[in-house]
Amino acid sequence: MIETLGNYIIPVIGAVGVITFVVGYFFRKNIAEGKINSAEETANKIVEDALKDAETQKKEMLFNAKEEAHNIRAEVEKENRDRRTEIQRLERRLIQREESIDKRNEQVQTKEDNIASKLNELKAKEVELKEMVEKEVQELERISGLSYDEARQILLSDVEKKIRRESAILIKQLEAAAKDEADKNAREIVSYAIQKCAADHVAETTVSVVSLPNDEMKGRIIGREGRNIRTLETLTGIDLIIDDTPEAVILSGFDPIRREVARVALEKLIIDGRIHPARIEEMVEKAKKEVEQGIKEAGEQASFDTGIHGLHPEVIKLLGRLKFRTSYGQNVLKHSIEVAHLAGIMADEIGANSKIAKRAGLLHDLGKAVDHEVEGPHTEIGVDLLKKYKESAQVIHAVEAHHGDVEAKSIEAVLVQSADAISAARPGARRETLVSYIKRLEKLEEIANSFDGIEKTFAIQAGREVRIMVKPDHVDDLGMVVLAREIAAKIQEEMDYPGQIKVNVIREIRTVEYAK
Repeated sequence: MIETLGNYIIPVIGAVGVITFVVGYFFRKNIAEGKINSAEETANKIVEDALKDAETQKKEMLFNAKEEAHNIRAEVEKENRDRRTEIQRLERRLIQREESIDKRNEQVQTKEDNIASKLNELKAKEVELKEMVEKEVQELERISGLSYDEARQILLSDVEKKIRRESAILIKQLEAAAKDEADKNAREIVSYAIQKCAADHVAETTVSVVSLPNDEMKGRIIGREGRNIRTLETLTGIDLIIDDTPEAVILSGFDPIRREVARVALEKLIIDGRIHPARIEEMVEKAKKEVEQGIKEAGEQASFDTGIHGLHPEVIKLLGRLKFRTSYGQNVLKHSIEVAHLAGIMADEIGANSKIAKRAGLLHDLGKAVDHEVEGPHTEIGVDLLKKYKESAQVIHAVEAHHGDVEAKSIEAVLVQSADAISAARPGARRETLVSYIKRLEKLEEIANSFDGIEKTFAIQAGREVRIMVKPDHVDDLGMVVLAREIAAKIQEEMDYPGQIKVNVIREIRTVEYAK
């Protein structure tokens, strides 16, 4: 039963399931279709709304574009109006300028016409004036009795005299002012330099005297048949004079170094007492070495005294040789040391290079150490020696220019010239021979008398001054200034002298009358 009931229930349940499925399917289908329709309606509504919004935006954009285009058009039109206005203003200015230029051209043309008219008038007046001048010149020539060239020559002569007079006055004034100032400064510098420098001087001589302990020594010096004296004279090159002078032997020779060697050798022989040819030869060799050592020490001492270092050893030896060299009675080594000090002091005073000045001052007469062995003036010899031993160009130039052989191109060279002149010219420094003294006086008077208008000439003060008496009717007061300057220039050109020479021109007018 139960099995039968089960058989009926299962199919019923299956049928109910089928029916339920079918009903559910259709029900879900209806629901889905409803949702689809609803979605379609919503989509259609959205599309319609979108179309409406698009249409609205389109209208707004078109409106905005039209408004913007309108604004742009308005701005462009405004700019065009402004440009037209500016162009019109410029056109008006150009028109005004053209009118102004036209007016100026008219004025210029008018002025040119007036100038041309005046030029024509001036040319006519110039011709008229020229004719009048010619007539006046002819009338003046007739009245004066002089031709045009003669009158012109007289006028030029008067003008020349006036110019010479004015130039003489100006020269006198300028020279007086410059001389006062220059003399004052120069005196101060020179006096200061001389005060700080002092050097000894040795009188020039060509002989040396050797004292003997007694007159018997003379016979020993002469030797048997004169062999000792001949040996000594042969080895030294110096003449021995043995005369009646008591207890003395005179050594004569122009080479001071040889004379010194002979003196030292003879003194050694006298002390030793053994005088014969072999001993003489030995003593002469010792004397030479001793003198050479003394020369070296003298050069080193000179370098030390002047504070000049770095000299070549051969230059030091040459300096030492100057110890035995004299010039016009002045010891050349001491003179060189003095020149170095003077040049250095003056260089310090005026701000020049004192080292160069002192070095050149010490070496300026170096050529005198060998001038009896080498041909040529001592200046040229000294320059060659300094070039050989690599001295500086400034020092060589100062040495070369210290006697005016070449033009001085540096302050130091001028200072060496001045120091050399000061050292040589100060009282007691030199001793000139009578012949050279007389020749210089005669030359001074000859130069002065070579000028016109000179009445008398006197060289005084050992040639340091020349006094010139002029003819008063030939030379006036202002002409004296020019004459003194010309004479001084000729003396500088034609003469060599230490220091300076004063040219003193004197014009004297005397009027004599007698009371009766």
